[in-house]
Parts: sequence; structure tokens; C-alpha cells
Amino acid sequence: MKKTLVFFAAIFFSISLYAQNKSAEVKHNPWELIIYRPENSSKINEVPCWIKIEDADGKDVTYTCARATYEWASIPDKINYYEKTWYLTGGMAMHLHNLKPGRYKFTFYTPKEKQYPFTEFSHEWKSNEFYYNTENPAKVIFVYPTANDNGFYNGGWIISAKAPEFFKFARAKQNPPM
Repeated sequence: MKKTLVFFAAIFFSISLYAQNKSAEVKHNPWELIIYRPENSSKINEVPCWIKIEDADGKDVTYTCARATYEWASIPDKINYYEKTWYLTGGMAMHLHNLKPGRYKFTFYTPKEKQYPFTEFSHEWKSNEFYYNTENPAKVIFVYPTANDNGFYNGGWIISAKAPEFFKFARAKQNPPM
């Protein structure tokens, strides 16, 4: 009986030690980054925004600093490959793989001719600049449309390390029922 108890205690100790060592090994890979564009109203979801990545010298390295794939939030287990340019629409997550070590500046933009059905804007939609350092990496960053104080989209993008407050920033306010 004692031998059986000692045997099971040794197995339990070994399993718990193995689990602790495995959990200590789990770390974020600084050469992988997810950029998520949450869903908004249906019209703004259709407006794409393209990424531009610049290195520390200001050189455009969008297609040379990493590989990119994307997933739809509604179908998270199906990886898709970009055919030409790297963009996001509402509900997409871009995965940057094998990001070369260094410091980068990310921006997003939508040219005037790609803003349909928002035809009232006469300027290119641009985002703020987001600085990313592979030595102090974020795991996920977010991109979402800008809106004015009344909740109407006003032609721009925000890149943030924090998830957006959807109803305040990214969805038009609705009038209360009468």
C-alpha cells in the first residue's frame, strides 16, 4: 500500500513539475503580430484599409519585413493568404509572421476612390502612426474607423493597442425610440 501511495505521489509530482516547466516556456513570439479590425456597421465593414509598414529609416518595408495571412473573426480556424496587397475590412485579423527584428512604424490608409459607399469625403482616410518594436512587442493591435462626437464616421482610422469602445467610437449613435 505504501509503495502504491509513493508511486502515485511521485507521478503526481512529476506531472505538476512538467506542467510548471511547460507554462514557463510559453511566451509571445515577438516576430508574430495580430492586427485586428473589429466589425462595425455593414457599410463601414466594406471599406478596406491598407497597411503601410516603414522601418526605422523611413523606408517602406510593407512586403519585405514579414509574411502576412488573414482570418475572418467569424471563421477563426481558416487561414487565408493575401493574393496581392495587405488590407483589412471589418471582422478581419491580419497575422504578420516572421517579422524581422527591429522598430517599425505602422499606418493604415484608404484612398478616396476606395471609400464607397462613403462618397462624401474628398480626402484619403489616414490613421495615426503606431510604433512597434520587436524587443518590446505587443501581441495584438486594433484598427477601427474614427467618428465625430455625434457618432458619425468622419474619414480616418485609429491604430491602438487597446480594443475600441465600439458604441462610442465605431458605431453611429441611434436616436432613442419615441
